[in-house]
Amino acid sequence: MAYEEDFKQTSEAKYDCLLFDIDDTLYPLSSGLAMQVKTNIQEYMTQKLGIEEAKVQELCLALYKIYGTTMAGLKAVGYDFDYDDFHSFVHGRLPYSTLKPDPILRNIILSLPIRKVVFTNADKAHAAKIISKLGLEGCFEKVISFETLNPINKTETPHDTKTREIFDIISYMANPDPQVELPKTPVICKPSEGAFEQVFKMANINPKKTLFFDDSIRNIQTGKRVGLHTIWVGTSQREEGVDMALEHIHNIREALPELWEAVEEKGEELRTRQKVAIETIA
Repeated sequence: MAYEEDFKQTSEAKYDCLLFDIDDTLYPLSSGLAMQVKTNIQEYMTQKLGIEEAKVQELCLALYKIYGTTMAGLKAVGYDFDYDDFHSFVHGRLPYSTLKPDPILRNIILSLPIRKVVFTNADKAHAAKIISKLGLEGCFEKVISFETLNPINKTETPHDTKTREIFDIISYMANPDPQVELPKTPVICKPSEGAFEQVFKMANINPKKTLFFDDSIRNIQTGKRVGLHTIWVGTSQREEGVDMALEHIHNIREALPELWEAVEEKGEELRTRQKVAIETIA
């Protein structure tokens, strides 16, 4: 009807999408999963890639600092492994039983009639497991996972793996040489700006009208650079690139009451327009 079209055109909300990270965002860091993930990654590096245990922690730190994730860094410097094997080893042994259904968060998410999208660096199996354990099935329009952004070229060819040398990133970090070009990673993931841009296209997201929730300050700061409104979850601190900080995801309603106020105002405006239209027709 005409009044419905008028309503859509004249009452656009400030935000039309909520973009959520999963790990340590939809559930608290205190769950202990993050520490177990770190342990599993280090064990994968020693058991599957043959990296000396004494070098693992330093290597992890260097790769994370430069490439954003350990996996992206391992691929960049020349280690060959299957993505599914990595994810199975790292996430397949997690104590998911520590997570319980979160009806409060479910009610918060479902009470807002705007789009909700998940953007995680994790694999789709892990994302589905977390969402299920938290009781958040049906809360999100789309889940963008590792496989979404990295759908092909899971492994390199034997020719590549035989001829490719491992780049010594630790030595480079100790003595950076501006003449040396760092190897690029084939992995597309946060905090790369390119990853965000791909997500915007895939999910038809307007960053200027989207609230982005993440526990990583690097992801938050990248999100801010690409135009998102940023919510840093898990802390009350404020840093550059952070529009708002929430100690817990449950604090959304208190921190952003305008989301619900906008919904109520729209509802009242629509009811008024419907009443006027009915009276006019009558």
